[in-house]
This record gives sequence, structure tokens and C-alpha cells, in this order.
Amino acid sequence: MFVIGTAGHVDHGKSALVEALTGLHPDRLREERERGLTIELGFAWMTLPSGREVSVVDVPGHVRFVRHMLAGAGAIDLALLVVAADEGVMPQTREHLEILDLLEVERGVAALTKLDLVEEEWADLAEEELRELLAETSLAGAPVVRVSAASGAGLDGLRAALDGALAAAPPPRDIGRPRFGIDRVFTMAGFGTVATGTLLDGRLRAGETVEAVPGGPEARIRGLQTHGRAIGEALPGTRVALNLAGVGTDELRRGQVLTRPGELRPATTIDARVRALARRGLKHNLRVTVHLGAAETQGRLRVLGADETPAGGEGWCQIRLAPAIAAAPGDLFVLRVSDRTLGGGRVLQVNAGRHRRSDPAAVARLRGLAAGTPEGRTLAALERIGAATAAQAADAAGLEEPVLREALEALAGSGEAVALEGGSGPARYAGAAWFARLRERALRVLAGYERAHPLRFAMPAGELRSRIGVEPEALEAVIGGLAPEAGRRGAGVARAGWSPQPTAAQRRAADEALAALDAAGASPPRLDLERELLGWLAGAGLAVDCGDGVVFAAGPFAEARAAVVAAIERDGSVTLAQARDALGTNRRVAQALLERLDRDGVTARRGDARVRA
Repeated sequence: MFVIGTAGHVDHGKSALVEALTGLHPDRLREERERGLTIELGFAWMTLPSGREVSVVDVPGHVRFVRHMLAGAGAIDLALLVVAADEGVMPQTREHLEILDLLEVERGVAALTKLDLVEEEWADLAEEELRELLAETSLAGAPVVRVSAASGAGLDGLRAALDGALAAAPPPRDIGRPRFGIDRVFTMAGFGTVATGTLLDGRLRAGETVEAVPGGPEARIRGLQTHGRAIGEALPGTRVALNLAGVGTDELRRGQVLTRPGELRPATTIDARVRALARRGLKHNLRVTVHLGAAETQGRLRVLGADETPAGGEGWCQIRLAPAIAAAPGDLFVLRVSDRTLGGGRVLQVNAGRHRRSDPAAVARLRGLAAGTPEGRTLAALERIGAATAAQAADAAGLEEPVLREALEALAGSGEAVALEGGSGPARYAGAAWFARLRERALRVLAGYERAHPLRFAMPAGELRSRIGVEPEALEAVIGGLAPEAGRRGAGVARAGWSPQPTAAQRRAADEALAALDAAGASPPRLDLERELLGWLAGAGLAVDCGDGVVFAAGPFAEARAAVVAAIERDGSVTLAQARDALGTNRRVAQALLERLDRDGVTARRGDARVRA
């Protein structure tokens, strides 16, 4: 599925054309319909002649609402540039084209509208002017189709042109890291909070937990819809409405990105390759408004290696953002000052340290990231796939393994990559920024687990793995990388220094239970004790849970174990009946004890008897 976005000057008929194409009026607000002026993003959809289903994002054309246009243009696959034949190219036609060019939108169709209002000779002149303008942009060579939304003339040709322009488009990429840029939040009766946007880079499913970046509230996806129908899974490149549980509309806003918890860290700085438009250069320390996806924030531009990026030229910069936004390497953005578009660029890295402006190494590193050097490709691959072996990283980066290992060594030397120790398999590596986010997430999850389960000594490792989203094969390496803040504790994982503390009432109940178990020896009674407290006794080494309601105090368990081992060493094996008699207990207790010894690797079952494992 692909997304088409409109562009063009105010009152050139964008919304009317969308309605004529789709049968859906994109303007949502009564004020828009009454005034005939689009001021917010509108949405529609249609099926093209090939059967391809597409979403349509309709943007405002008025100069006062360029920021809203930018929120809609950040995630489109094809631009539908609308120019009225009776007026021709106008100021917002030019600015919208500049924005599309900065966002590297390379697929487009131009619609010369209101054909019913002009003579053919006038339409010829308008089309010629439009083609000359397109030739200077990323939409050079785009087809121009003459249409009239009022009469319907040319609509079939426009649909065919849109279909043809999308035919060669590559499918939206799926790197397994879903990013859902919110462009609208509202409440729907009977459903609650709904967020709409375009899904990039991965898939989302009903029941999954997502995190809003920046801002942090987590929510569960209660349901998904696209084009008015419910779906179980949303694919990348899809316009989606998410029904969210556990979060209010006041906690979400346009520009936030919903993603899996811990997978995206708010960007306070971005390093980028920038391009200045011809009318003005980008000077060092310039205050700018940064538009990235549906987000808008303020930034301070630090030009690297020069005093400015000259008008019409390109350069390198670091932009400090306040407030932070969600951003990732490869994202495109637009820079504006005082409601004028000045330039834009591509993000190369996020949250890097402060660069010295005169440091040639900093510019060289950014140049390498932009050019796709082995180091840049390796770092991008690690950011995309997480903790990986050298072979996995080489495959993801498209490099030979010896070349990748050299790149890893250079990245480790600069502090941009880390080696993760742990596990029995091959060594694993991760981008330093990626692992810093993962570490922060893991420690936060562990702290939350301690609050939820104050009597448990550790979080099950499998549960931690699921919560932080790493592959099973990478778990031990990731746990090793959490040291010294956290590490293995038995079969689980815990933060250093964590020690569960029962309340005074729980301590009294535990002491009473232990006294009863000690007194009962090899015939322990059934305990009327809460499960969590029993787990604490076992974790503290004060009791041993054998299952089936059989719990021994630590001392009697050690004695019973020694008695079973001695019987096996004396006779070669021991049956359930013999163990029962040797311990002077009942069959239920003896069976639970033997099964526990089997699980501990002390004994092994051979037919009806146990032998030493």
C-alpha cells in the first residue's frame, strides 16, 4: 500500500480533486467546508485501475498553513501537485515543490485543474510553465494531466497516471522496527483514544504495547483500522488508525512516534547533511524550526567545517533540538525561519556528542556516513538489527566479513560501537547509542518488575527478553552488557543490590511456616502461605519447593537428599517405596522429593527406580 500526498497553491482545487477521484471529501472540519479553505490535513483513499489501493493525504495550500502541509508530506510515496489552469504557477506552488524536493520525493504526477474555466491555448501556456518549473526539481519529467473536478474530464487519465507512477515504486521497507508517526489524535465514542498516522519500517499488531516518543506513555493497541475496515496487522507504508488502551488524548500529540518500548530514543541532537535553498545561506548558530515527519521543534544550527552553508549549497551540521523529537538515521527534514523555507537535509546520526566545529575528523565521519563508508554502513546496520554477530552484521551491511571486522574495530575505538560479552556463541556487537537505549530500557523494566513483585529475587530472563525485544540467541550477551548495574541471579536477572524485603507481617508468617517445616522434618505439612512469600523463602535458601504442595525447610531437605544419595550409593538404586520407607514419610512427599532431585540433576529415573545422575 502506498500514500499519495497533494501539494499546491491555495484555492487551486486540491480537495475538490481528491473528492472527485475518491468519492470522499477530505476536509474534516465544518469550518473548512463552510469557508472552502483547507486548514488541516485531510484523508481519503481509493483503488487505482490496477487494483492497487492507496491512501490520499490532502494538505492545506495557504501560506499560513505550510507547517500543516509539512506534517502531511513527511511520509508520502508520491506527490500529486495541483495547479489551476486559470492561475498557473503561484507562490505556494513553488514553495510546496521546494519542500517536496528537499524531502526527495521523486515520484509525482501534476494535475492541471479547472480545465473547464480556460481556453485550450491558455491551458497550453499554463502547462508549459508548469513543466519548466518541474524540470528544476526532484519531480522533473513527471506526467502532467489536464483535469476538471467539476466536469470529470481527465479523471480516468489521472488515475492511470498515478497508477503508472507507482508501478515501479519499491515496496515500503520493513526492517522490523515499526515507527508510527502521529498526525491526529481524537476520542471516538465507544472506542476511546484513537491516533492516526502512517506506519513506517515495520508492522504493528493488535494486542502489542507501544511507547510514545518523546513523552513516554505506553499504551496497548486495542484495534487497528485502515480505510474504514478493521485489520489484525498493519503493514509498513499503510495509513492506519490505532485504537489505544491505557492512554488519554491529552497524553498524545501530533509529531510523536509510536514504536515498541525502548526501540527509539528522543533526539536532542541530529547530525546531518544539509542543503540550503538558493535565496539564503544557513549561517552558524542560526535558530531554525525543524520539521521532521509530522513533528515540529526548534533548533540551533551548528555548521561544521565552515561559517555557513552557502545559498544553493550543501554542508554538514549538528542541530540541537528543544524540545526533543523522534528521529532516526536516514530521516529527511525541512528547515524554516520566520515562516520561510530555507533548506533541509538528511539525518546521519542521532544524539552524538558535541563536535568541535573545526575538527576535520568530525566532518570526515559525517561524510563517511553520507557516502556509505564501511564504518557508516556497519553502524547503520547495527542500529537497525541490534545485538548481532559479525556474520549477521556483515550480511545486513552488505560487506565482506573481514572488511566489517575492520570497521567494527574503528567504531569501537571511537566509542560508537561496543562488544557484548556473554553467552557461549560467537561474540556480538551493537551500536553504542542503540545499546545505551537498550540498557536504559532494561534497567527500567527491572525496576518496574521489582515494584510489581517486591518479594522476588530476580526477573525471569525470558520475560526480560520479551519486554526489551531482543532475539533469544542474543540474550546472554545483552545481559552481560548490563554489568555492573545488573546481571544474572540464578535463572533470572536482577539489578545489582536488589534485595526483596518482606513486610513485618510477612516476616512473621514466614517464621511461623519455617518453624512448622523444621519441626516436621521429612513429613512437611501443607502450608497456608501466599505464593509470593513461598517464593521468597525458596529464593532466600530457607525452604525448598518440591512441587505438588510439598515444601521442605532447607535443613530437612538437605538431610532427605543425603539419605536418598546414601541409599543409592549403597544399593545402586532406590525405588519410590524404598525412599518413602528410608525417610519415614508418605508416598506423596517421597515422590515430590525424588522429582525435585531429578530436576536438580542429583538423580535420574531408570524404570521404576532412581540412580545417580
